[in-house]
Amino acid sequence: MKLYLKYITYLCAAFFLLQACNVKKFVPEDELLYTGAKITMESDTSIKRRARLKAELESVLRPEPNSSFLGMQPGLYFHYKAQGEKPGFINKFLNKQIGEEPVYASDVDPLRTEDLLKNRLENRGFFYSTVVSTENRKEKKKEMDVAYNIEVPTPYLLENYKLDSDSLKIFKEIGDNLENSPIEKGMRFDLAALKLERERIDANLKSKGYYNFNPGFLIFEADTNQYEHKNFDLFLRLKKDVPTESIIPYKLKSVNIYPNYEVGTDSTTAKTRYAEKNFFQKEIFFKPKHLDPYILLEEGQYYNPENSRNTARRLGDIGAYKFVNINYTEIDSLSTDSLGVLETNIYLSPLNKRSLRAEIQAVTKSNGFTGPSLALGYTNRNLFKGGEILNVTGDFGYEVQTGGGTQAGLNSIQLGLQGDLIFPRLLFPINFDKNWFSYSIPKTKTSLGFDYLTRSKLFSLGSVSARFGYLWNANRFVTHEFYPISLNYVNLGNTTQEFQDILDDNPFLERSFNQEFIAGLTYSFLYNGLIDGNSRHQFFINSTLDVAGNLIDAISGHGEENPQTFLNLEYAQYAKADIDLRYHLKTGSDSKIATRLFAGYGLPYGNSDVLPFTKQYFAGGPYSVRAFNTRSLGPGTYTPPDEEGAFFDQAGNIRLEANLEYRFPLFPYLYGAVFADAGNVWNTGENSTLEGGEFSKNFMNELGIGTGFGLRVDIQSFVIRVDLAAPLHDPSLQEGQRWEFDYANPVLNFAIGYPF
Repeated sequence: MKLYLKYITYLCAAFFLLQACNVKKFVPEDELLYTGAKITMESDTSIKRRARLKAELESVLRPEPNSSFLGMQPGLYFHYKAQGEKPGFINKFLNKQIGEEPVYASDVDPLRTEDLLKNRLENRGFFYSTVVSTENRKEKKKEMDVAYNIEVPTPYLLENYKLDSDSLKIFKEIGDNLENSPIEKGMRFDLAALKLERERIDANLKSKGYYNFNPGFLIFEADTNQYEHKNFDLFLRLKKDVPTESIIPYKLKSVNIYPNYEVGTDSTTAKTRYAEKNFFQKEIFFKPKHLDPYILLEEGQYYNPENSRNTARRLGDIGAYKFVNINYTEIDSLSTDSLGVLETNIYLSPLNKRSLRAEIQAVTKSNGFTGPSLALGYTNRNLFKGGEILNVTGDFGYEVQTGGGTQAGLNSIQLGLQGDLIFPRLLFPINFDKNWFSYSIPKTKTSLGFDYLTRSKLFSLGSVSARFGYLWNANRFVTHEFYPISLNYVNLGNTTQEFQDILDDNPFLERSFNQEFIAGLTYSFLYNGLIDGNSRHQFFINSTLDVAGNLIDAISGHGEENPQTFLNLEYAQYAKADIDLRYHLKTGSDSKIATRLFAGYGLPYGNSDVLPFTKQYFAGGPYSVRAFNTRSLGPGTYTPPDEEGAFFDQAGNIRLEANLEYRFPLFPYLYGAVFADAGNVWNTGENSTLEGGEFSKNFMNELGIGTGFGLRVDIQSFVIRVDLAAPLHDPSLQEGQRWEFDYANPVLNFAIGYPF
């Protein structure tokens, strides 16, 4: 059967290739297909950045020919096929996805392209260039291309860059700014560089208070009369009759804040003066002392749009406002010829103070568990009138294992309650200068959670967790999270004899459950370049450090018992670090190649010889190696017993993983993907109950590898994902049997969000 499928696949591919090549028969008799243009540059002198100049000229060429792949033109082929009397569904579909309108010789205007090339060369300082086009018509092949021969003369080079000034203060500001100009002696005339220079000077003047200035007020004049050779002087001037209000700086006379602004309502009945700012609110909605640190605008300060943008961003980061509007009003701006005055008004429109949300899900997991779950969330914004946000989430889930085997009918009930209180300020005994956090003010977060999990026939697990720490944005891309206090108490109870037998057979697993108390600190660094939608190359870095038990170990001292306890609880002691690297390459407007590399290592020491179960690494599942069930891969070459429920054992303190995925659009809001994953987990200590699970120099030969395809429904960043994958290399099999594409037993993954 496999052999037949292989031959059928080869035949279909060959048929497609032959058909895609045969598009010339569809070309009308009086037309030729346009296959593109070629530029040849000739010059008597060497040209700096010749390759860049040629690439820029090639970007001017119009129109662009039809795309081709390995000499084939499938887009053009399916366009022609869709124009037939009975195109059929497949041809219509493929034409909609990849079809292209044909580009004929009649669509090409070489003379107009010559003018465009000459204009572009003049803008780059190559005056009096010559461009000659030649059409190459191939009647038999039904093709036509164009060759453009360009003679590039010696460019004009800058000798002096001067400001034509007078006694006005603005000329001194511009003159000081020219000291940092990228325009320098010896560079050729470049219109684009001059436009950037105007914008640079305008931005600098704006930062010094010139509220009404515009880059269009600046003009450049080039003078070549002073030189016999191709040199020129460049003069920067202000246009004539520039309005007076455009060439004077402005200061802020007053800063007015409306913390509870609603359009159409009077919010000015009560005025509070704080930190030389005016706060208008009928009753205290947001305490001025807590709102003031977010505002970088001060009375007497020169107008600076950067301060305005930073203030708007900082106020938006509080999380209590849906709209932030900052506007300026000129007040007696011409009362003096040298200084203007602005009134600043900051209007803040709050979100609803309280909100409720409910989520109902029908969950199917790759380990055979299915069932419904319910989550209820409550949010209270501006809890103590200082921008504080309280989030309370409760969840209930019920799952039952539907697969066969000894564990059929195993059910799971999960209850959880999580509360987060976020203060939009730094709660710390020492006051920090606000300039330390110029981009954003750190937030203080406290969390308290309760979780209860019971699995029939096995065990129940209760846990209490608490955290206190800080999070802040260093810039648009970088986020820091630091939790100096992180506590977790876990209690394993109601264990059945069946689960106790599992623990007795695996002392390492038993030890991981016995570590009831975890106290430590965590730090996380995040660089998220994926939010930059305009960049073709996008990078993502997430690194986390988790250290536990050291302070408790120092406080508790060392008694005779082994392991040591604190408050009669065995505590964990370990260090754990991992890094998640991602790179996305945009190949089109809606298509990309996504890659990920993950590495993690946990080191138990002191009071621990194994990581707590909740801190161990697992492999397999919808966010890992998708060709293997959740937590079913590894460690190493370990082969689990036949009975169900053995996944409790399959964990490690080392994890390595690599992923590659190509994403492409199919229909509006529907995307396809093909992918390949590789990874595994290992243990560093010898564990006789997990044979083959120890990390060794042969780890590359112990990677679980799989491939597959998937569908994503992406509606405004809400993603529902279905992936179907099959293993290529299964390290749990005997050597010599591991490499096999087991497409007959694929794994179906259903998840929310992209895998990476």
